[in-house]
Amino acid sequence: MNPVFVLMRRRETVDCTVEINNTFEALGAHLRFDNGVIVHPGDEVLVHGAPVQVPYGESRSFRRQATITRAGALERAWTRATGDLDMLELCEFNFTERALS
Repeated sequence: MNPVFVLMRRRETVDCTVEINNTFEALGAHLRFDNGVIVHPGDEVLVHGAPVQVPYGESRSFRRQATITRAGALERAWTRATGDLDMLELCEFNFTERALS
């Protein structure tokens, strides 16, 4: 992280709900800020508390606190400008002439 960006950051602590699904129909985790806070490009979120495990077939919700580290205007603009390029790194394309069986 560029030290100039770090100097322009501010932090806020908010209450949140972590919803974890570990069922046949759904596998995932979702974070919802209780007061409707919005996270913008370049912001970082750290959820506090002990790690959790949800047994297969169950869904659970946990109340936690999270610290949002807000990006400065320059970092936010940089993230928006380069975000699509970072996303392409996650994609892997493979083309072949032969038919798959």
